[in-house]
Amino acid sequence: MRNAWTNPTTPTEQKRTAERRSLAVSARLTWKDQYGTTRFASVITRNVSEFGVYVECHSPVSIPLYRLVQFQLERDVRDSDGLPQSLRHGRALSAVYRVNPPKPSGARQGLALRLMVDPKRHFVAEQPRAAEPARATA
Repeated sequence: MRNAWTNPTTPTEQKRTAERRSLAVSARLTWKDQYGTTRFASVITRNVSEFGVYVECHSPVSIPLYRLVQFQLERDVRDSDGLPQSLRHGRALSAVYRVNPPKPSGARQGLALRLMVDPKRHFVAEQPRAAEPARATA
């Protein structure tokens, strides 16, 4: 009998719905702060998937968890190899779900973004359409 409490997951087991790829390209974040002022930040992607992206900021920014942000790749990199389809169309609405503060050692601040892409709609769009069976009509 297989149960979650009797069979712990192994570190090599993949739980992600989409493959994560290492990719370093320039991008921009746009969001509104608590006062409604539009803010911008230049970032570099570190890894991407169909439903998320991890970025590092050039300078520290104050973005709280769950803040909605617009994620946009620079125009000249939108056709890069390995770039998911969800990121090729310009802006993508995203939510911040993890913030890694900058380190004194010089490591940059990191943000994990969840792309607001409907997984069901995207999955259906990616699947080849099967021939529809014939229907009887009266």
